[in-house]
Amino acid sequence: MTARPSRFPSYGKFLLFCASLLPLAWLCWLVWQDRLGANPVETLSHRTGDWSLRFLLLTLAVTPLRRLTGWNGLQKFRRMLGLFAFFYVCLHFGVYLVFDQFFDLSAIFEDIAKRPYITVGFAGFLLLIPLAATSTNGMIKRLGRNWQRLHRLVYLIGVLGVAHYWWLVKADLSEPLLYGGVLAALLGYRLWWWRSHSATVKRSTR
Repeated sequence: MTARPSRFPSYGKFLLFCASLLPLAWLCWLVWQDRLGANPVETLSHRTGDWSLRFLLLTLAVTPLRRLTGWNGLQKFRRMLGLFAFFYVCLHFGVYLVFDQFFDLSAIFEDIAKRPYITVGFAGFLLLIPLAATSTNGMIKRLGRNWQRLHRLVYLIGVLGVAHYWWLVKADLSEPLLYGGVLAALLGYRLWWWRSHSATVKRSTR
């Protein structure tokens, strides 16, 4: 695909930043209006978890979209999307820590050990921490090629996020299946591209 010049305005990042805060603003409005339903904690947990997974999938979608469309300007939004994924994961974990478990660390560790969906969710959260911590330009330069190796953990985190949602849902699996299908398509495209690129490199070096 021939690369195209960026068609995104210079204020694109600002617009994305504002748009990424809209889910939080909506949740705050629901809290203010007391419209979280019969189980507010569960609603907050599910909504923040949903947006964590959505932003994670959007982050993974940037590179395939850039390659398919040739719009290299898309790449500049990937870091912000990834950081917002981490932001909503922190909110999701914060709801569980504060409103569900009331800072009861022994109960939390017991949950992590005994409940598979919490085990994989917590593992995904822990793996996201070094990715968020190394998202600065300084850390990218400092780590060099190791930065790319470290940030490939996002693929595993995506799998853990979908598994967390899958095990959490007990009846209607339509949304976990949808997220799982999107993740499979994104990872499948990366695998296809990597094989095609490797084959092209091998042919060119003969």
